[in-house]
Amino acid sequence: MTRSRGYRIAMMSLLLTGAVSLPVRGQGAPPTRRAAGASAPRVVHGFAVDRLARIDSIMARDLANETIAGAVVLLMRDGQVVYERAAGWRDREARRAMTPDAMFRIASQTKALTSAAIMMLVEEGTLTLGTPVSRYIPSFAKTTVATRTDTGVAIVPARRAITIKDLLTHTAGISYGMDAHVAPLYQAKGLGPAAGLGWYTADKTEPICTTMETLGSLPFVAQPGEAWVYGYNTDILGCIVERVSGQSLDAFLRTRLTAPLGMRDTHFFVPTADRERLVTVYASERGKAVRAPEGARGQGHYLDGPRTSFAGGAGLVSTARDYARFLQMIADGGRWNGRQFLAPHTVALMRTNQVGTLHGTTVGFGLGFETVEQYGATGMSSPGTFGWGGAYGSNYKVDPVEGLILVIMINQLPNSSDVVTRIQAAVYGALVESRWRVTP
Repeated sequence: MTRSRGYRIAMMSLLLTGAVSLPVRGQGAPPTRRAAGASAPRVVHGFAVDRLARIDSIMARDLANETIAGAVVLLMRDGQVVYERAAGWRDREARRAMTPDAMFRIASQTKALTSAAIMMLVEEGTLTLGTPVSRYIPSFAKTTVATRTDTGVAIVPARRAITIKDLLTHTAGISYGMDAHVAPLYQAKGLGPAAGLGWYTADKTEPICTTMETLGSLPFVAQPGEAWVYGYNTDILGCIVERVSGQSLDAFLRTRLTAPLGMRDTHFFVPTADRERLVTVYASERGKAVRAPEGARGQGHYLDGPRTSFAGGAGLVSTARDYARFLQMIADGGRWNGRQFLAPHTVALMRTNQVGTLHGTTVGFGLGFETVEQYGATGMSSPGTFGWGGAYGSNYKVDPVEGLILVIMINQLPNSSDVVTRIQAAVYGALVESRWRVTP
């Protein structure tokens, strides 16, 4: 017998599990207020509880319709957990339910941590934003640019050296090598189409700096400083962290960021004891989530790979709770639990648009984060909001005006679901006590 859609939604609702967590800052349960009248809705940290429940309904519908297989959503305000839910399946075929401590491949969400590592070195005086990349990666001494012409492709010298700031802002002209006019050259060197969707290096048996040395010999797609081009920029920065510090990127992040922040579940490769917590990758096919294949464009090599390439642009695995700790530190001006990881001015620089209109007229890009420059640019996020996402579908936003941190974790590649956008809208739709006002 075919089950009704209503029955499927009801069953999916049973897979929505909430977790009681310690606040990220401070102790104690969040305050609850009631307006006058017995039927007034509960308001917690400015959120109407009944409206927040819409997120449960969104996830239940998507699970019932099989557009996603599972997700974790974590919402905080002023360092306090307001909403946390694990929905659906960590592994649908094995019937392993999603849990709040599930580990997700966060892909480009890695970039923010690597950018923070670079800014630590800038603060210490071992780097400047104007330092040329060639100082640490010799193959970048004479970079080239491939440009389309009427007769084909011309490879010309770069007009100036690529700097650390170019890499942080994605204005170095460096793509992931998937562009048609350079893809064959990248493919031949094990990059671009030969590296999953360009950004994937977890299957490589060589250190990341070896890969980046090769990258420097290939033509890029725009002149430095002239365009916003998303690509290997932060992987290059990861190599620079290694060369400056004398440590692997894995060791640097662990000793300087993740361990002191209590991010115990953030790694480049999953520890053997935690392998069942890694979420299965699904793929969108005709609107349905189906199990993705093995390999670089699917499950990846985060469990059984060579564990050699520490990719600062897209290599980490983490949890919603771990990543929220890092974001809270950034939101609090670089400070966490009494320790100053970055100075307030450094964090302000990272969160401020540094590229003018190269990235867009309503959004900008700072030193590692996309920034909201105009209300309505990304849904209802306040101007000054910053964030980014990952290739597997995960996403985060930090809204300093409202004191909000929102982390949404899914692992779906390719991902055609708009569940992240709908959850973000539901969050702002539940915020009934706002601190931002539209001025006439």
